[in-house]
Amino acid sequence: MRTYGCQMNVHDSERLAGLLEDAGYARVPEGEAPDVVVFNTCAVRENADNRLYGNLGHVASVKAAKPGMQIAVGGCLAQKDRAEIVRKAPYVDVVFGTHNVGSLPVLLERARIEQEAQVEILEALDVFPSTLPTRRESAYAAWVAIAVGCNNTCTFCIVPALRGKEKDRRPGDILREIETLVAEGVIEVTLLGQNVNSFGAEFGDKLAFGTLLRACGGVDGLERVRFTSPHPASFTDDVIAAMAETPNVMPQLHMPLQSGSDELLRAMRRSYRAERYLGIIERVRAAMPDAAITTDIIVGFPGETEADFAATLDVVRQARFASAFTFQYSKRPGTPAADFPDQIPASVVTERYGRLVALLEEISWDEAKKQVGRSVEVLVAAGEGRKDVATRRLSGRARDNRLVHFVPNPDVADPRPGDVVHATITYAAPHHLVADGPASVPRRTRGGDAWEAAQGRPAPTGISLGMPTIGVPA
Repeated sequence: MRTYGCQMNVHDSERLAGLLEDAGYARVPEGEAPDVVVFNTCAVRENADNRLYGNLGHVASVKAAKPGMQIAVGGCLAQKDRAEIVRKAPYVDVVFGTHNVGSLPVLLERARIEQEAQVEILEALDVFPSTLPTRRESAYAAWVAIAVGCNNTCTFCIVPALRGKEKDRRPGDILREIETLVAEGVIEVTLLGQNVNSFGAEFGDKLAFGTLLRACGGVDGLERVRFTSPHPASFTDDVIAAMAETPNVMPQLHMPLQSGSDELLRAMRRSYRAERYLGIIERVRAAMPDAAITTDIIVGFPGETEADFAATLDVVRQARFASAFTFQYSKRPGTPAADFPDQIPASVVTERYGRLVALLEEISWDEAKKQVGRSVEVLVAAGEGRKDVATRRLSGRARDNRLVHFVPNPDVADPRPGDVVHATITYAAPHHLVADGPASVPRRTRGGDAWEAAQGRPAPTGISLGMPTIGVPA
């Protein structure tokens, strides 16, 4: 399984893996040629097409040497390109879209029997992904989709055309899934939606997202709740109150800015302005002074003037982001902005991008330095790895989602992924913290128990992400 793009794609890939295992497939040991390769694609990230076809070319040579091997392509790029994928890469066996991930095992079997490529793209969701079996990459942390699709019309974004209109799950179904996950040992969930805080619009409850956050606080054994990504236009004070008043909702907010220029926000069809955005941040910090706020910013959107870019820098200075995903604008076929006049020369975009990144690095480091001397709660992570053998450092995430490299307590066994330690920060870098004094004795958790129990099963083959985890800079 190879996954590109957003957390929704990662969640879908876990469902695809669960479907395949349910159908009798098993993860191939590392280094061996598989019988099935699945590419779950993204159409938003830069050079998404080139990445896919380049990787397909590499796999084609493996398939040529292994009769019967199948290649499947799904996700947003499949939804967009459809049969064009088979035309460009005739060795692909299955193409499926964002609305029918549940069809993959049947399509693979049909392609095998009929000895020809199967292309099936639905125009609307048939089964909500979270009703499908899953093979989670983490034993102690899980994604929970509360909505799919998007009702916005941002001029730079093709997601609504590929994921469809927003469709909300019923709150009871979401809570039942969370309770089931917790019973399996999960102690951290991340609620997912293209515009996660507009949850409830489909069934007419504008307060549904805040209510859901509070309900998560009542799930016994659930220690950490996160969500991504909210839209500033839909961000309401009841959500801020729910975050501040619900102990297991983490003091972390990832809220896309895109631009600090009101003129560009209008051209992007982003239905908020810089003043509203900064007002949300001000109210979040008033309720949660230690909250870490991260964002997305686009540089070089068509028509961006030096004054527009200066407005973005000004918002960045006021917002004091802990980190940001930064993107140089590039045309996406099928989006209105691709045909806008006044496309910005690449050299100008690159120069502005450099200035933005430099400012963000400076601010991120200044904000990180405020953590020095503080004792932070760290959820030990699998996959983050030891920083180095000489220092014995392990890694994990603080409550505000900052990455922490810490030295485990030498008097007890190392904590397991999913366990919790407290560590005092001794050094800050722009994108990680270091705690070189020995951490506390680990608190063994049900999440650590779940990780330990999972060690007997085959290891995942690895997922290649098109973007890093929220909180880690691009």
